Amino acid sequence: MSEIILINVTGRDKPGLTSSITSIMADYGLEILDIGQSVIHDTLTWGTLVRLPDSGQNSAAVLKDLLFHFHERDLQFSYQPVSQNDYEHWVSEQGKNRYILTLLSRNVTAEQIARVSGITSAHGLNIDHISRLSGRRSLLEGENETGRTSCLEFSVRGTSPDLDKLRSDFLNLTADLDADVAFQEDSIFRRNRRLVVFDMDSTLIEAEVIDLLAEAAGVGDKVAEITERAMQGELDFNESFRERLAMLKGLDESVLEGIANELKLTEGAAELISTLRLLGYRTAILSGGFTYFARYLQNKLGIDFVHANELEIRDGKVTGQVMGQIVNGDRKAELLKQIASEQGISLNQTIAVGDGANDLPMLSVAGLGVAFRAKPLVKQSARQSISTLGLDSILYLLGFSEKDLQSLT
Repeated sequence: MSEIILINVTGRDKPGLTSSITSIMADYGLEILDIGQSVIHDTLTWGTLVRLPDSGQNSAAVLKDLLFHFHERDLQFSYQPVSQNDYEHWVSEQGKNRYILTLLSRNVTAEQIARVSGITSAHGLNIDHISRLSGRRSLLEGENETGRTSCLEFSVRGTSPDLDKLRSDFLNLTADLDADVAFQEDSIFRRNRRLVVFDMDSTLIEAEVIDLLAEAAGVGDKVAEITERAMQGELDFNESFRERLAMLKGLDESVLEGIANELKLTEGAAELISTLRLLGYRTAILSGGFTYFARYLQNKLGIDFVHANELEIRDGKVTGQVMGQIVNGDRKAELLKQIASEQGISLNQTIAVGDGANDLPMLSVAGLGVAFRAKPLVKQSARQSISTLGLDSILYLLGFSEKDLQSLT
């Protein structure tokens, strides 16, 4: 029976090492059953699982030549035989469920990794691979620079008895450690999304426009209180929307332009939209706010589709009424399905991003639903949640590294 050997090598990385090592193996006709390599701070970790040919050849000769080769290059070398039974058991595990776990933070710490890996293990899952998606950073930047992102991606294998409990454990971890943990199936669709839809208020922009309009109308406190309760899911959206809108009656139309010009984009919004456009994604705003402001953002960011509420204006004054169907939570989900169908895109290839209770329907039907800096009810109900970083961190959930994205510019 042929021998199977696991070989591991560590040491200073140098050009040509893989070529020189496999050339020796080639002289003995070895078959490569598995191979992996990583380099951290110019230190190489290289491993391969090999099988000697069925020719009665002993492993001693090839191991001797490899040992001499590694000694010459100041590399550490270890090996161990692998039984046929162990190998076949390893092969049988390749059919297990696979997931991608993404750790997002301003600064990744050992405690975060320890807690994340501990929860993973407690749920019967094994980490196969860890990679850094964020770029290298200089320590001269300082410890509290705004806009900094750190991201690690874990490839995880196994079967959890309770995925809902697993996600709940990760959500609780987020509050403890100022980090976000996304956990999603490692499917063919993860890096093959084609449509991204966004809520507008408190998602693409850092304000609720209806509250800004209310301030201009002198009813800011009353409207803001109703808005907050609606976003928390405490009030029916349609009723609360009509109630707030009625308070804006008589507001001068000129106020809208001034508010639009002062809207502040959420951290990472412009970067995310421009990157999605370069990658060929279609984008849409599905908002319970107003088309006047959604179209302003559409022109500014280059968004493809806009669906929001049409604010009625007569004789230069806001009437306190809305024209047409109100864009509520159910309508957002319908619009997501409609746009996907019209564009020939599977729902598995869609992403929805929002913060309020009226976003939950579209988050639930999208292939990837992300609660962004969301209300507690929404965070608990959505499959994914981001609270610590900007909108552009969604690109990490798709598996893109900072190096990938730099190649686009």
